[in-house]
Amino acid sequence: MRLEARHVFFRYGRGQRWVLEDVSLAVESGDRLALFAPSGFGKTTLAMLLSGYLSPVRGEILLDGAPLPRRGVCPVQLIYQHPERAINPRWRLKRVLEESGELRPEMLAAFGIEPAWLDRFPRELSGGELQRFCVARALMSGGSFLICDEISTMLDVITQAQIWDVVLRETERRDMGLIAVTHNRHLAQRIATRICDLSQLADLRAQEDR
Repeated sequence: MRLEARHVFFRYGRGQRWVLEDVSLAVESGDRLALFAPSGFGKTTLAMLLSGYLSPVRGEILLDGAPLPRRGVCPVQLIYQHPERAINPRWRLKRVLEESGELRPEMLAAFGIEPAWLDRFPRELSGGELQRFCVARALMSGGSFLICDEISTMLDVITQAQIWDVVLRETERRDMGLIAVTHNRHLAQRIATRICDLSQLADLRAQEDR
């Protein structure tokens, strides 16, 4: 499969500057792409466009040449930097998983998620525990592409390494496309086979406008 952004422009509101201006990229099944840049260059915005949470002002987001489906489980799964944004706070975690798809105990175990957690509400987990839960849930959804938006910034170094090891192993096993959103160049170089530096794209546009 192929996930593609074609000449995408995006801004919030009217009359404001473009957050993204004429951005094009493509990710194939099995690819590992890092979206790298410091804060303020539109990494998260592009992640939300690629996963269907936002629509471009101009340009297209395509999956195998067609728009992203608007019903059912999206084949492009986005994991937010702040996991509480993605979970209904009134649902117990077991219900959250049941809505997402198949319940796989081995996947929960791989992320250190204890069975007793499933009877809890999101507020009863720490930020790191909830993030691990969200990563496991996304991988159990049956999607074709996984977008990780700074998923390990709130975790200690050992837990970061453990999570990325499982993510890389599982996406490779299932031939999923992986997009890692990060401001950490060392992480981008370690986990990705390609790096798209959004700050360089912005610099090139600025030079062309002079």
